[in-house]
Amino acid sequence: MQAYGQTDTGCVRTRNQDYIYFSPEQTGDLENLFFLADGMGGYQAGDYASWYAVEGLVSYMKEQKGIPVVTRFREGIGQVNGQLFQKAQNSPEYKGMGTTLVAASAQEQTMYVANVGDSRLYLLHNSQLSQITKDHSYVEVLVAKGELERGSNDYRKQKNIITRAVGAEPFVQADFFEVELNHGDLVLMCSDGLSNMVSDEEITDLLNGAGSLKQKAEQLIQRAKEHGGLDNIAVILIDPQISEVKAC
Repeated sequence: MQAYGQTDTGCVRTRNQDYIYFSPEQTGDLENLFFLADGMGGYQAGDYASWYAVEGLVSYMKEQKGIPVVTRFREGIGQVNGQLFQKAQNSPEYKGMGTTLVAASAQEQTMYVANVGDSRLYLLHNSQLSQITKDHSYVEVLVAKGELERGSNDYRKQKNIITRAVGAEPFVQADFFEVELNHGDLVLMCSDGLSNMVSDEEITDLLNGAGSLKQKAEQLIQRAKEHGGLDNIAVILIDPQISEVKAC
């Protein structure tokens, strides 16, 4: 497995509230581990929320050996959420803070994924891009009710309103997914600083193009900045390097 991650402040913001962790090598007893978070809140609060969530979860995942990945994600997210919420209640400077979160770990040929908020995980399979995670956003609630069309002007205007965040409430519910990995697949984790600025079609073209993971990540970030770079941008690219011949 190979992986590369990078964050960028973008063209408008003065602080970077995105935070990532990527380890294609063993972390604790897990074969690999990836986290991406997009913080929100006032001065420093968003920075703190994303940092605290990711670093807290990395420590938690390392400690809980021999426990299924999904169980670790669920319990770890719950624990970190409660701690962040309590800090926000006790410290005026952290009031209103929270963070999105995408977590992933591949064990053999299955990638286990958890998400809260509107940061995303995509799978590029047979040169086709699919969004695996589902956004916890106001517009997606309206889309599910048939009251709004995805991609419409109203959709784009309200897309940044999220309905779930780690640390925003006493309890949070994460969604979980399992992804079968195949030869030639590529995994992209990103904050909305990328997905709001660069279309899925553009992302697909860049991922299918030539270059290393580092070069492709840099190209994605540069494209987001060319389109305005209105938010912080976080990208993690993962090449699972699955063999063409699967074990029986």
